[in-house]
Amino acid sequence: MKYLLCSLLLLVFPATATWYPVKVRADGEAQLYKPLVRANKAWRLCALLPHGKDHYWWGVAWGLAEEADRLGVEIGIYDAGGYTEAERQLRQLDECEARGAQGYILAAVSAELFNAELPRLRAKDAKVVDLVNGINSNQVDSRSLVSFVDMTQAAVQYLFAASGRQDFSLAWFPGPSGAAWVMDAELGLKQGLSGSQVELIEGGYGVTETFVQADLVRALTRRFQADYLLGNAVAATVAARMFPGRVLAFYSNPQTMALVEQGKLMATVTDSPVLQARISVDLAVRLLQGEKVPGRVSPEIRVVTPQNISELDMSQTLPPEGQWMTYRELSKLEGAKPDP
Repeated sequence: MKYLLCSLLLLVFPATATWYPVKVRADGEAQLYKPLVRANKAWRLCALLPHGKDHYWWGVAWGLAEEADRLGVEIGIYDAGGYTEAERQLRQLDECEARGAQGYILAAVSAELFNAELPRLRAKDAKVVDLVNGINSNQVDSRSLVSFVDMTQAAVQYLFAASGRQDFSLAWFPGPSGAAWVMDAELGLKQGLSGSQVELIEGGYGVTETFVQADLVRALTRRFQADYLLGNAVAATVAARMFPGRVLAFYSNPQTMALVEQGKLMATVTDSPVLQARISVDLAVRLLQGEKVPGRVSPEIRVVTPQNISELDMSQTLPPEGQWMTYRELSKLEGAKPDP
């Protein structure tokens, strides 16, 4: 597994590579996205992430840091420690506000968490970009995210095509209850299965940590023998080792990519989280510089299979080999009050 990951990453992380232009949908229209060459001043950004426990968010954090450095702006990068840590994420928002953040990039632990805070930020003329997870509010200035509705639908459509059937049993492992991306994934599953004869077997909710998802997979498979399994990347990684060739992931991490390369995972869908992070920084800077930006920018969704994985630019999805979680603290402004 480690050898495969290293081989994949070495092929797609040339030292001098630029990440743009990239195919996106901006407010529903297909286009090539090109970021700014440089910011016009050293803007102060604050990025709040739900956790830093897996490669998905390591990639997001790396993309945030790399793009901030490229543009010449300062960014604080914080993680809440998990999807149950709403209070901690709110405290991190307060800390960034006290430190004079001008732009906020928010990957919320729940869809409504920041709804009471957003009007206050906007009243201060701060700019807010919704990143990856989804915020159920019209008080954000732009969004850099991919619909998990569309990603899960893409996985279902691929499964129909690959199996040649629409009358199988399907075990489902969504992820943490209450997260906007999980609710979207469930909607996509419902829409994707509409009109079919698929028997859906619910695997239950749980945070995307290996021991939690492994318990869910083992508990379900002891009771049921599903034809196929579809789930979050962590659950899919566990399940593919138990049931090779019968599992799909509706988003990607290094493990799902390696398992696809080995032929043990049928497919994994990528939402290009590193690209989402880079684009969110560019959107925040453009907003601070008074530019008009799309309300939503979404990288192209791709279903990655053993047949097409060699064509994928892995640097859009994964951090470089050996890159762990990136943390940065937003510097204190001169004359600012001490942190509470």
